[in-house]
Amino acid sequence: MAKLKEKCGIFGIFDPTGDLDVARISFYGLFALQHRGQEGSGICTSDGKKLFWHKGIGLVSQIYKEEDMEKLKGTIAIGHNRYSTSRAGNDGLLKHVQPFISDDETFALAHNGNLPSVTALKNFLEDKGIETETHNDSKLMHLAIGYYLDQGDTLPQAVEKAYPLFTGAFSLLIMTKDTIVAVRDQYGMRPFSIGKIKDAYVFASETCSFETVGADFHWEVGPGQMIVVTKDGIDSKQLVPATPKFDIFEFVYFARPDSTILGQSVYQVRWDFGRQLAKEFPIDADMVIPVPETAIPSAIGYAKYTGVPLEMALIKNRYINRTFIEPDQHTREQGVRLKLTALREIVRGKKVILIDDSIVRGTTSKQIIKMVFDAGATEVHFLSSSPPVRFPDFYGIDTPKQKDLIGSQKSVKDIEKQLGATSLNFLSVDGLVAATKISRDCLSLAAFTGEYPIDLKERRSEVDFDVFHD
Repeated sequence: MAKLKEKCGIFGIFDPTGDLDVARISFYGLFALQHRGQEGSGICTSDGKKLFWHKGIGLVSQIYKEEDMEKLKGTIAIGHNRYSTSRAGNDGLLKHVQPFISDDETFALAHNGNLPSVTALKNFLEDKGIETETHNDSKLMHLAIGYYLDQGDTLPQAVEKAYPLFTGAFSLLIMTKDTIVAVRDQYGMRPFSIGKIKDAYVFASETCSFETVGADFHWEVGPGQMIVVTKDGIDSKQLVPATPKFDIFEFVYFARPDSTILGQSVYQVRWDFGRQLAKEFPIDADMVIPVPETAIPSAIGYAKYTGVPLEMALIKNRYINRTFIEPDQHTREQGVRLKLTALREIVRGKKVILIDDSIVRGTTSKQIIKMVFDAGATEVHFLSSSPPVRFPDFYGIDTPKQKDLIGSQKSVKDIEKQLGATSLNFLSVDGLVAATKISRDCLSLAAFTGEYPIDLKERRSEVDFDVFHD
């Protein structure tokens, strides 16, 4: 599907008792975070004396075997799921799979987010004689922390000293043989939570993984906050003042509906997106159909508010992402039909409302609309539970180039014509914010408004701010 993609998910655990299998718990935590990265995964553990790790390309279920779990000994673990735009083959991908392990095998780092500018990092490292040319932003952060560790600093001291060099969005887990540190950028752009299993502290990109591993949610790592866990307990320090700007696209699409973020149920927020859509665009139709999976809560909210019946008339092939076999030309031309099927018996002769979470390039939406018409619908009204995506992301989401974002190039009416819909409407920015019950000042709406809370620095030239606005 032509969707935006999260780049990473992270998970970590520190068990002071030694009673828990931290590697196995990390496996299931990463399994629950699979939606945040599907191209590679890694786990690093420590037994208090040395680090052990295993990494691979593919899904979590494909990478780790029982013999791998047995080798991952210890009481501390951090893990990472990666999504990458790279297509350099497995060897090239594996190089970038996290956690990153230092050459001396003394510490590891896992990163969710993205630094739009790495100039400060590169200048610092090059000044110290450290090569930077072939490294991504996560590895550069790893090298900067490593430099201070080599100078004799403790892990918390090294993180605090390197922190000012990290100009962007980051939720980090860093571990040595006896310490785990969690740290978040001052804007809190990506989600990051803390839970507990008995006396063990658990860290995760999303709370949905806590349910999977039997942890209780306790609190969120605050923007600009560093959390340190050792055998002596947990401590925290505010490294910089918090300036909350949480990325609202986590609510729109990325986060699992069973996660809780900033005190809000992701499912309930999406339900309220649908209610706001119903207030803004009531449509006379025979049924509401969600485009699975993310839009289902919004479609339920719309149907409940309007009284229009909900029908699950688009069926998704749940195994479509479990093959590495490329489709041939014929099946490639079928496009979305590899993943979705419209139920002719349900939609034939009906006026239909289709609800999806967003429209990116528009190619998938066009195919779905055609599919529903081909199944016999007389009208197809398309609703997006978010505003037009007009600007690229630089904070940890894989977005197309701006010229490929249909919302940045065309008016709503022109998009409607291109997609072939009977009508097309987008949820307003005000409606989107209202559904979250979070102050607009604490949210990043960059994809919709072009207001980037973290300075893009040299990447700013990649953005056309004079794009189409209805």
